[in-house]
Amino acid sequence: MDRNLALELVRVTEAAALSCGRWVGKGDKIAADEAATSAMRRTLDSLGISGTVVIGEGEMDEAPMLYIGEKLGNRKGTEVDIAVDPLEGTSLCSKGTNGAIATIAIAPKGGFLHAPDMYMEKIAVGPSARGAIDIDASPTENLKRVAEAKACYVQDLTVVILDRPRHDKIVNEIRLAGARIHLISDGDVAPAIAAAVLGSGVDMMLGIGGAPEGVLAAAALKCMGGDMQGRLVFLSKEERERALGMGISDFDKVYTCDEMAGGDVVFAATGVTNGELLKGVRYFSGGAETHSVVMRSKSRTVRFIEAQHHFDYKPAY
Repeated sequence: MDRNLALELVRVTEAAALSCGRWVGKGDKIAADEAATSAMRRTLDSLGISGTVVIGEGEMDEAPMLYIGEKLGNRKGTEVDIAVDPLEGTSLCSKGTNGAIATIAIAPKGGFLHAPDMYMEKIAVGPSARGAIDIDASPTENLKRVAEAKACYVQDLTVVILDRPRHDKIVNEIRLAGARIHLISDGDVAPAIAAAVLGSGVDMMLGIGGAPEGVLAAAALKCMGGDMQGRLVFLSKEERERALGMGISDFDKVYTCDEMAGGDVVFAATGVTNGELLKGVRYFSGGAETHSVVMRSKSRTVRFIEAQHHFDYKPAY
């Protein structure tokens, strides 16, 4: 994988963030997502890659662009698989609340789990707790293991969980164990990544969220030396049939971080609204500032990039 491609991916997420950033707080999540998707696709097509979308906006008959199987890039460069979420946290963006980001990851062909658009049970931690987690163990047991790995008390740990009724039992157990909880309304990619960032205040991400988002989170955690496990959650016969069509036959399999994102992985994200990981887009007269992160698994390099964009010299997305 060409290391220069990592910085090119930042341009992709910046374009998406700048485009949907105009829709922050306007109450229209569909328009925000469309703006991010259009800008991301336009920028991706300018890259020197031969890319195929494996995690995207949906099936070809459901999404006009960035659909699963779509070919992107100038078709002259490296052959890669692409995982995207142009706007992770569409509701967060439409409401103007914290945590919305634009994300992308690339891997060598066959590097990403072809996760159907369904639910996934997940647990994610940073490098200091790598190898300590077990998705089959109870939340209490996982908290004890992570606390031991991090040489701290369970009471010192903070767990991020999506605020959903399906998590009520987990929330109650974690509270009884003594750990702190940060409930979020949407978007679990950024919190999973934050678990691997020293000083973020996040120690673990736990619960059931989207499977495509799980693959993106695994890509980032692989680059940072973190750890993650995931297991698909099937709610219907149709979901099982869809999974079979994507090559998944073991419905109870627990996927490791490397199984969800393998090979030389590159991940990039740009903040749309402020969050624990990234600052949101900040507009000024004639331009805007963005805050991004880009990372590569081969070198474990993690770069945070603050950029100023002057619209007189580049397209005003």
